[in-house]
Amino acid sequence: MPRRVFLQHASAWRTSGHLDGAHEDIVEGVVREAWEETGVTIAAEDVRAAVTMHHRSPGGEGRIGVLFEALRWEGTPHVREPPVCDAMDWFGLDNLPDPMVAYCRAGLDAYRSGARLAVHFQRPGDAIAYVPEQDRLRLIPTTDASPEPNNPEPPLRRFAEQAVGRIAQWTDTSWARDGSRVWRARGTAGGT
Repeated sequence: MPRRVFLQHASAWRTSGHLDGAHEDIVEGVVREAWEETGVTIAAEDVRAAVTMHHRSPGGEGRIGVLFEALRWEGTPHVREPPVCDAMDWFGLDNLPDPMVAYCRAGLDAYRSGARLAVHFQRPGDAIAYVPEQDRLRLIPTTDASPEPNNPEPPLRRFAEQAVGRIAQWTDTSWARDGSRVWRARGTAGGT
């Protein structure tokens, strides 16, 4: 099934939130923001880090954005903050809506590419909304850019976590013939 993203609409499509102070860690913030803005309940153990992005707005303000994905949730997303959100919907990562905030679009493009770290430095005069000619996204390679021989590809890891939960151990059980790749995943809760 193709990956899809849930976005909210005010003047442009976006998704974002902020921590409520020093008492709240980043995962607690994700769980709280999801409830406050969409009415869904996400368990902390179902939150996964997706992309970290260093962003600079056209006005020169910088920040670090951390994007997450949720493996599971309870409830049906709906608008809970009508003064700042007039609609929300699901979109395929290859069919994102327009207009969309450039910062949010950059984060989703980095996620779609499989990058774990990105820089999005807008220039003075750039639009707040995404404009293809002003695409300032730069993907930063990581040391694990290609999977080690003893670890499966990221899409398979994500699929297995949906089925088994957090993975404690991968075992390569491939057949002894060229092109065969078979993995056994053991979850932290004991599932295989």
